[in-house]
This record gives sequence, C-alpha cells and structure tokens, in this order.
Amino acid sequence: MLTVHASGGGKMLKAAVEAASSAAHSPLILAVTVLTSFTDQDLQEIGFSGKVTDNALRLASLAQAAGCRGVVSSVAEVKALRQMLGTGFAIVTPGIRPAGSAAGDQARIATPAAAITAGASHIVVGRPITESNDPAQAAQEILREIVSTLKNQEARVIQPSPAVL
Repeated sequence: MLTVHASGGGKMLKAAVEAASSAAHSPLILAVTVLTSFTDQDLQEIGFSGKVTDNALRLASLAQAAGCRGVVSSVAEVKALRQMLGTGFAIVTPGIRPAGSAAGDQARIATPAAAITAGASHIVVGRPITESNDPAQAAQEILREIVSTLKNQEARVIQPSPAVL
C-alpha cells in the first residue's frame, strides 16, 4: 500500500496510480482524505469549508475517479464512504484504539470492532501496541476483538432473519 494525500488533486492522484501500475508489484494506492486528528474547526483553520464528513466524501470521490483503489479515513466516515464507494474499494481506518485507551492527538477514534462493523476493510493500530508495557499482549487482545467481531458478523449473515422463518 502506498498513501498519497487526496487534497493533492486529481492530476497528482492519477500520476500516482499510473506510476504504481508500471511497477513490477503494483502497490495499492490509497488516498488520504481527512486526517483523524482533524475536527471540523481544524479543517476551517487550514482553509477547507464544510464538515469533515463532507470533505472526506468529496476527496474519496476524487480519488476513485482518479483510479485509486482505496482511501484512508476515520471510522466516523466509513459508513457513508462504503455506501458511496461500494464493497470492492479499500477503506483503511487509522485512529483505532481498544476501549478505554487514550485518544492522544486523535480527534476521531474508534475500537477495532466499531471499525469492522462500520465497513472498514483495513485498520491501523499503532500507539496502543507500541506504547504498551506488553506490546505482544496488547496485539493479542486487539486480534481477539477482531476475530470475535468477524465471527459475530458471519453469524448474522448466516442466520436467517425471523421474517424468513
């Protein structure tokens, strides 16, 4: 995976996609929409108008049109992004924290379970593991949450709804 900022515009995104496609092992080009550390106010401070979600959707649409095969965005935008982009498009979500973890500098965070349930295809977990007193245990706990969430989702898909019975 290779990330580029969607705010670089369509020409830059297309150039990144074209350059990657010529590589022997073409990386998945992901366009970063709005940093998870940003709030609506932060966006306005740097000259963006509107809300985080509106900007993330606009930038994701630009990225998809340019040929990117995924975006990086917070969990707060995933449901809307998934509806707009479809199931085959990667949505990578940073700012993932186990329940009860400190947010740090992140404004828009979520648990691994929330990210998966919202429709994220990939999650990014950094500091909750690297800053843990026991990184291996922290990673194992996060993996257990992921596996449990995926099993629950699978069970819901397999179980017939009461209306079918």
